[in-house]
Amino acid sequence: MTKKILIADDHHVVRIGTAMILEKNLNYCEVDFAETYSEAKKKIESAKYDLIILDIELPGSIFKSMIKEIKGISEGSLILIFTSYKENIALQYIEEGANGFLNKQSDPDHFVKAIESLFKDGFYYTPEIMNELLKGNKKRNAVENLSERERQIFNLLAKGNGNLEIANALNIEESTVGTYKRRVYQKLKISNLVELLEIYNEIH
Repeated sequence: MTKKILIADDHHVVRIGTAMILEKNLNYCEVDFAETYSEAKKKIESAKYDLIILDIELPGSIFKSMIKEIKGISEGSLILIFTSYKENIALQYIEEGANGFLNKQSDPDHFVKAIESLFKDGFYYTPEIMNELLKGNKKRNAVENLSERERQIFNLLAKGNGNLEIANALNIEESTVGTYKRRVYQKLKISNLVELLEIYNEIH
């Protein structure tokens, strides 16, 4: 069964090179192109694509907000972020609903493997991204295991409040705040506010 693929990229060489790799290695694909985000949206509104290969630096890009917008137009379409950005931003896009993330410096075999995985499994993540996803899930689970009061303390600390301000906000003793703060640090396996902020930023 033929797969319809939209390559949304403003670089001619990338569009043609990507299309050639796809057509050479996948005999079941039909390739279309878009050079701007608005052109990509128009095409997605008027035709059903199995896969959208999306450059996040596309002219008119609204970056990670594009994912939900595209999924809103065509819920069943798979989205592969294909970019020159490093993988450290991948999680933001995956959390929005992207099905895969690949750097443009990847070799053709890696690219083909990613496309095949997307069609077979519905997603493609490199081992590095999988590790980051697992780490993020562990941190999210650790925060979810905090009691309601501990979570309040966690959130207030992350927003820059000191022990006295938290005590006043929650109408409890300052020493009680210190006790809860120690519990939060123990449960999250952290020792300082910087680590607490890292966890807070990763799960929000």
